[in-house]
Amino acid sequence: MYSRYGSPGDRIFDFCNYTFMIFLVIVTLYPFINTLAVSFNDANDSVRGGIYLWPRVFTWENYEYVFRESAVFHSLIISVLRTVIGTVVTVFSCAMVAYTISRPEYVLRKFITIAFILTMYFNGGLIPNFLLIRDLGMMNSFWVYIIPGIIGVFNLIVIRSFIEGLPEGILESARIDGAGEFTTFSRIVLPLSVPVLATVALFTAVYQWNSWFDVFLYNSSNKNLSTLQYELMKILQNSNASMSSNTTGGYTGENPNATQVTPTSIRATMTIVASVPIILVYPFLQKYFVKGMTLGGVKG
Repeated sequence: MYSRYGSPGDRIFDFCNYTFMIFLVIVTLYPFINTLAVSFNDANDSVRGGIYLWPRVFTWENYEYVFRESAVFHSLIISVLRTVIGTVVTVFSCAMVAYTISRPEYVLRKFITIAFILTMYFNGGLIPNFLLIRDLGMMNSFWVYIIPGIIGVFNLIVIRSFIEGLPEGILESARIDGAGEFTTFSRIVLPLSVPVLATVALFTAVYQWNSWFDVFLYNSSNKNLSTLQYELMKILQNSNASMSSNTTGGYTGENPNATQVTPTSIRATMTIVASVPIILVYPFLQKYFVKGMTLGGVKG
């Protein structure tokens, strides 16, 4: 006869399961908490090591150093605009193309699908892409962040697989009522595809937020189009260069009374600054993300 807590085997299993999950949570959260502690710790004190979950010498100086330049705030605005506009345009464009190639009556859908998939395996390379962007006149332009990546093949396949799983009867009913293809797409398909669209939106937003190499290639001469990631990368490079030329162990810049930082403290601070916006957005998309991955990613 078993107790209300189950058999001994069940209790042992529950204990092992809970122990493993707690260990997994600790392993997952510790690197972020440690980075947060280093970012709030005195730079010279961080060099000694031994900081784990809490700053030993609390200070705001690392963040003051990062946000001292007005370029950081302007680049933050550009990054937000890039992320929002790029995500909306990319998700909507991928959804339209995915709906088109998901229709069995479209005779070219297999050819177009293969043409898209080939681009996942073969790429022209960095130099041809640079020459293409230059010839298209998108150098020193905000739209170089949006247009080249407007269609992502992986996102396209995920959305197409999800749309193909929708009940065909719903779409046929809309057509019988006189709805055209765009009306069917915008009023029927899009609302039903919210889970997979939220998943693709999260992928796209993370990519747009973290990108900096395209800024370096195409807009490095235009400070008004610099993004947060690129500015943070430059701050880290400057701190590394100054650290290597300074034998005192820290960097204070030209002003001896300025904030003293080290590459370690700057790296931790930059990681927190760059990660927090995405971390704040993810909880609102989590339920859609899980559902979209399970429904849209298992079909071929």
